[in-house]
Amino acid sequence: MSDPEPTFQNPIIRGFNPDPTICVVPATATKPTTYFLSTSTFDFFPGAAIYASTDLINWDLIGHALTRKSQLDLRTVEPGAGSWAGTLRYRSGEGKGGKGRWYLANGLFMRYRPRVDERIFPRGFYVYTDDIWDSNAWSDPIYFDNPGFDQDLFWDDSSSPSKVYLSTTVRLSHRPPNSPLKDFAIHISEIDLATGRTLTPPVVIRESPHGIAEGSHILRRGKYYYLFTAEGGTEARHQEWCFRSCEGPLGPWESQGKPLWYNGADDEVQRTGHADVFEDGEEEWWAVFLGVRPVKGEGGGYLEPQLGQSHFMVCRNVAYRTHDNCVGRETFLVKVDWVDDWPVFNDGKNVTLVTHGRNPAKQLLAQTKPDNIKWRADLDQSLLGLGWYQKNTPLKQCYTLTERPDFLRLYGNCYDLTWPEAPAMLLIKQSSYTESFHAKMEFGPSQPGYEAGVVLWWSQYSHATMGITLQELPNGDQVRTAICRKPTGHAGVMEETGCRLASTQKQGLVGVSMTTELHIETQPTGYKLSLRANDGVKLEVEFPASNLTVMPPVGGAFTGVMFGLYSFGKGEPVLDPADFSEIYVKEGRRTKETSLDRLGSRYEALHVGARSASAVPED
Repeated sequence: MSDPEPTFQNPIIRGFNPDPTICVVPATATKPTTYFLSTSTFDFFPGAAIYASTDLINWDLIGHALTRKSQLDLRTVEPGAGSWAGTLRYRSGEGKGGKGRWYLANGLFMRYRPRVDERIFPRGFYVYTDDIWDSNAWSDPIYFDNPGFDQDLFWDDSSSPSKVYLSTTVRLSHRPPNSPLKDFAIHISEIDLATGRTLTPPVVIRESPHGIAEGSHILRRGKYYYLFTAEGGTEARHQEWCFRSCEGPLGPWESQGKPLWYNGADDEVQRTGHADVFEDGEEEWWAVFLGVRPVKGEGGGYLEPQLGQSHFMVCRNVAYRTHDNCVGRETFLVKVDWVDDWPVFNDGKNVTLVTHGRNPAKQLLAQTKPDNIKWRADLDQSLLGLGWYQKNTPLKQCYTLTERPDFLRLYGNCYDLTWPEAPAMLLIKQSSYTESFHAKMEFGPSQPGYEAGVVLWWSQYSHATMGITLQELPNGDQVRTAICRKPTGHAGVMEETGCRLASTQKQGLVGVSMTTELHIETQPTGYKLSLRANDGVKLEVEFPASNLTVMPPVGGAFTGVMFGLYSFGKGEPVLDPADFSEIYVKEGRRTKETSLDRLGSRYEALHVGARSASAVPED
């Protein structure tokens, strides 16, 4: 009796990690075959996450390709803009001493307003490095001439010297007037790699009947060139297509007339696509791609809505609700076989969470950790560890780990969390539906409007906070207050609650730090934020996830929920530091039922105390 086929658990990289692109560095006498993978980061900094693995199952975040303002300068971009999908490739024999060079093609949306069909298609770029383990070693950008998004670089080594082709997605120039479709198609040109200069006019190589063809990747296997495209948009109709050509990257291309597979409304993994296909160095083929893990509602069906339409249409929903999928689009892996020179993904079956692989491998994701603590912030260093992000590119560093050893000291700036600029906010990705974020804070605000605490982040138009502030009463008294804001299910509208901690003016406590314990707990369909102060005051607030994950009035919803720390002043910098310690994420459900368990997927009604967190801009 043969041994059962080995399995592993998808997704292989959890938390929002969409648009995976991968390259392979062959084994040497001293090093095993190593795989490097990059995912999209959108309006967060640093950009273009880089992961590494030696078995395809276990991945470590090793850095980012875009870590400097000269590479990634995001100021007031809309949610969902910024650094979109890229292509990561390795070229052996290039670089210093011929030891190999990595290239990452990318593009930055600086203006993205699909609600009014206003997009400034970026002129993309590539960066390169001879040492992918060092985030600081990536070059400054070399810009392309062709506009578009989802840049792909393909080296055609059949000619000498090799030709380099750039493919991007951009709107058809011959688009029919009043077309009901987006008419986004794949265009390709030969380029001069050294300068990024276009050498041949762009040629359309794929128009989709769905109106959207994106995420192109070209490879060569045997006598065929293969073009892979993601089509139908990244929502419910998302699917992957494949085309092949005997002649070259300009085509003509033939297809099988159908997608490679399609995960629909009844599947436990949905919205799959945007694949990058590769040979693993041992003559076996695989693909990485994005997908989402929807949660089930009380009736047993998946809550992820099958919208079947583009974000342009979704944004016309008055409430701007999008979905209950809080961890975002994640990275999945399946094996690929070849039948009659066509790729067959996952044995021709739809993608599931338990996935058949090729070789046994111990998956570290499945291992239980002490006290179920899956991540802890390392505060014993001079800079933040990998995995922290900021909204937009910071103008200056807002934190220090050295002023007070073993504490993360955060200095708030003049932008609160509803501003489109970069606030003093540090974020990590939510990667599970049953985890909790914990932090201890010492903060003594000395000016009214100074505030610090923890944040559950979706966008500037929808988030939740729990923290401490100083408020001035009509009689002139200054009162230290525990303050909470929660989303209402309406973009730009927050419900604010709080409780007084002490009359700090009378007690002489202005500017004197107090200690608070702050927690964010997750469930598949809801959240709970809580605060416990050292004077015994407690504050808790709960809300359904659907109230948080609303579509912004501008931009899009392409990321996932994040936990974090924040501090801000009322139009001024915060001179009193917020000191955070014991920052960690713990896996596990709450054992005691709360109202969250009973809320399910129902939308919570607007509270009388709801207020506009920021004016919803007119498009």
